[in-house]
Amino acid sequence: MKEFNFTKYDEAIKIYRDNNLMQALYDEGEIIMDQVLVCLHGEEHKKRRKVENKIFSRETFRLYETEIYPKTIRETIKPFIDSGKMDLVDFGFRVLLNLTADFSGVDRPLKSQEETETLIRLLKTFASGATLAHSTRDREEVKSEIKLALKEFEERFLGPSIERRKKIIKKSDEDNLPKDILTALLLNQDKLELPHDVLMREIAFYLLAGAQTSIHSLVHTFHEIMIWIEKNPNQKTRISDPIFIQKCVHESTRLHPSSPVAWRKPVCPVNLPNNEQAVEGDKVIIDLYNCNRDEEVFGDDAKEFNPDRKAPSGQNVYGLSFGLGMHSCIGKNLAAGVIPKEDTNPDNHHYGTVALIMRKLFENNALPDPNDPPRMDEKTKRPNWGYYPIILNSDKV
Repeated sequence: MKEFNFTKYDEAIKIYRDNNLMQALYDEGEIIMDQVLVCLHGEEHKKRRKVENKIFSRETFRLYETEIYPKTIRETIKPFIDSGKMDLVDFGFRVLLNLTADFSGVDRPLKSQEETETLIRLLKTFASGATLAHSTRDREEVKSEIKLALKEFEERFLGPSIERRKKIIKKSDEDNLPKDILTALLLNQDKLELPHDVLMREIAFYLLAGAQTSIHSLVHTFHEIMIWIEKNPNQKTRISDPIFIQKCVHESTRLHPSSPVAWRKPVCPVNLPNNEQAVEGDKVIIDLYNCNRDEEVFGDDAKEFNPDRKAPSGQNVYGLSFGLGMHSCIGKNLAAGVIPKEDTNPDNHHYGTVALIMRKLFENNALPDPNDPPRMDEKTKRPNWGYYPIILNSDKV
């Protein structure tokens, strides 16, 4: 087996667009990722994505961003406002899991702290499986934990959520059904030939994709803004501008993609951008961390955080962090919103979940805790924060 590594932006684009290269990042984590959308290829991927795409419409995003998410964010942040402090990583898990559960179709009937705590624990276990390739732990131990977590998830959350939706589907027309992934899949389960175990992993995957990845975007963005304000104290009033906050999210996402690499494997002999040929069994690796810092694309300051960075012609300001081609992230607009234009009206703009949460933090004068430094997560090789204490409602802003 040969391994091919690519660190240049233009080369990565060619690899992403080659339909003869399929997803390989989650091969080791098949216990939780087997046959989920991101791991499908060809016609099977196209059929399921077409069904799920209907939920990822601007109308649905608008509904969630204006009516559902603000209430969930307020409810989740309130106890932390009362205490005046939080671990941003822990808070990120709580708020993003609650938001993602709503969108995925995982019911929390009581909306209780205990339900959230349980889902966080399950999510962290699922995440250890999805990122098994980068884990520092014993593989078999992780797999055993995931089997138990999936069983608990099925009995406590997914099973009751399915039963409730099946009853609603029998009584209601399609316009009045819940606007979530689970409902869409139940309506099309026969057409997609979707076994129950795959349905369960698909919903678990959406919890992961919507919460786990956005948590790291949230914490990295906060950290980058704090450093930027320290370097540019005359600019700190800009954090009250929602468009500016969203630009910060996009720039931080470019610098800190949720997965620092993308892996692909050939389904047939493939000619690569370096003029070599990859065959079945080989691994093609896109180094997203360095591709997104390519000075030929993003300029001499490509390694620096610049929220006012202009997108290169024909490219996105967040680089390749959401992928490209058939496997571009289906939920990128949900997480990061729509890229603003010069004439964007801030009153009806779609900002994305991370920017919404960031705005709420700054409304409460969030600052890093000067007496408790943050720490990186030592359980993974990925450059993620594991602990990031902040204080709220400080008079220092």
